[in-house]
Amino acid sequence: MNNPFWSPFVNEIVPYTPGEQPKVTNLIKLNTNENAYGVSPKVLNALKGAIDDHLKLYPDPTSLQLCTELGKLHNVDPKSVFVGNGSDEVLGFAFFALLKHEKPVLFPDITYSFYPVYCNLFNINYKTIPLTDNFEINLNDYEKEDCAGIVITNPNAPTGILLNPQLIQKYLKEHPKQVIIVDEAYIDFGAESVVSLINEFPNLLVVRTFSKFYGLAGLRVGYAVGNPDLIEGIRRVKDSFNSYPLDRLAQTAATAAVKDIQWSIDNANRIIANRDYLTKSLQNFGFKVLDSKSNFIFVSHPKIAGEELASKLREKNILIRHFSTDRIKEWLRITVGNEEECKVLIREIQNIYNFNT
Repeated sequence: MNNPFWSPFVNEIVPYTPGEQPKVTNLIKLNTNENAYGVSPKVLNALKGAIDDHLKLYPDPTSLQLCTELGKLHNVDPKSVFVGNGSDEVLGFAFFALLKHEKPVLFPDITYSFYPVYCNLFNINYKTIPLTDNFEINLNDYEKEDCAGIVITNPNAPTGILLNPQLIQKYLKEHPKQVIIVDEAYIDFGAESVVSLINEFPNLLVVRTFSKFYGLAGLRVGYAVGNPDLIEGIRRVKDSFNSYPLDRLAQTAATAAVKDIQWSIDNANRIIANRDYLTKSLQNFGFKVLDSKSNFIFVSHPKIAGEELASKLREKNILIRHFSTDRIKEWLRITVGNEEECKVLIREIQNIYNFNT
């Protein structure tokens, strides 16, 4: 579709396609990696308390209270924290502020599919580096390329595989002139963060989200932790676009969630246990399940087409995510649901294909 009123570049961009958000009820929704257990009651109480006449006023443009809590959490100065409307916006600002150079930015061929969208929107040169045959990131492959920086989702999406943080640390030491962005959207489900390295490496930016671990996908809160100089670059872009990005309610809820972090830790442990249950159950049915450190699993079956299984489960009101990309078109990403949702999923797969227990 072309429109004469569009700016010319709009005809060329291909927007990101998010996971389906259906309007029907009675679904088991395992396609968009939301948290199966929701938000802390203390967060809900904080939100109720924030609904008052102060909503007529603009929010704090720096989100200082939230940045201060995140600084305490990660043992960094609040000036090393930037918050925005979900990690997608934070990543978009970071791409524009830090990666728009003559040299390309590098990221895996199979990873979060928003990355090439940012590059095309902001006219950033980029090159994808293939994952190994085992769907792993091999940083040695990045050594061969002259680039402005690299972007890694860790654990990677949609595979769920973790790149050893020590390998990231090694790469940082050997490439001090490159910006290294580590997208840790799923880090809190059994993986080790590299956020502790930001004081050592001024070229490291770690991006996090409140959508997964904290269960606040509906409020759109994300943040970055990095050297204050990197944060200032991102803030300059933000203030040239929207100086009030995070509203009062979002700031209130996110701050309360950090203060009540034990709630989220307990829920993450429940999700890890459910992930183990799904993994073992599907392996018993002959599925290959990658070693996930996220709140989803990535699976395939040698005798079942990925698209077919997704379609059959949809008929049973169960949504999972199928990708049409060549290398992974037979694979499926399944969000780890609550205990009952996981049991229903396994039961329906067993019934559809007459698998023996």
